[in-house]
Amino acid sequence: MSAFVELRGVSKGFDSASGRVNVLENVNLEVEQGEFVAIVGYSGSGKTTLVSMLAGLLMPDSGSVNVAGKPVRGPGPDRGVVFQNYSLLPWLTVFENIHLAVDQVFSSETEAAKRARTERYIGLVNLAHAKDRKPGQLSGGMRQRVSVARALAMDPAVLLLDEPLGALDALTRIEMQTLVEQVWQAEGFTAVLVTHDVGEAVALADRVILLDRGGVAMDIAIDRPRPRRRGDAALAAVEARILDRLLGTPATAGGIL
Repeated sequence: MSAFVELRGVSKGFDSASGRVNVLENVNLEVEQGEFVAIVGYSGSGKTTLVSMLAGLLMPDSGSVNVAGKPVRGPGPDRGVVFQNYSLLPWLTVFENIHLAVDQVFSSETEAAKRARTERYIGLVNLAHAKDRKPGQLSGGMRQRVSVARALAMDPAVLLLDEPLGALDALTRIEMQTLVEQVWQAEGFTAVLVTHDVGEAVALADRVILLDRGGVAMDIAIDRPRPRRRGDAALAAVEARILDRLLGTPATAGGIL
């Protein structure tokens, strides 16, 4: 039986001044339905390229990308995407930014149903008090909450998170990590997170995939109960193991790449 998300023999390269540069080579990856997988690696290792192919924003040079047994041919509402840069329309309110996505995906629903759907996800990310504010009136963390709510309001089977917390301060980042985990547990979608922060990956994911030299270098299951306690020695050991593989020397926990 096939996995819910599958990459089979996927390779992808880009043209440069010095010739063709291969970013991913013969990548094979499976993600089960409802699983939370984090992808880590140095800049240029192909993390964003991989997620962009899952989103349908890029096509592989060779191999196949499938979600729910169907080949990915382009973007679709079954795959919600949250980027680092928020991508909100500055002239619309929180409610209007989310409602716009709902209106596009659920155009056949009544206006009352679409409004209820919009308000549900605004509440899910704890922004009911700010639903009439525009992005310029929100903090960075609040804007990212809007981005998460907008993606989830489309009722995706897979949520793709491309370094969504990288621009946030340390405390807000921890708050958003907790929110993402809580929403994932409540909604039951499949999640794929790209992050430079190995500690973040280990804290959130069921599995951590390390990309290196164009392929999957490590695939580590994180078998720890949730919610996970910060300072957990077992998590710190996994984090150090991943950093050791990346750096090629014994590593200490707390690494951001």
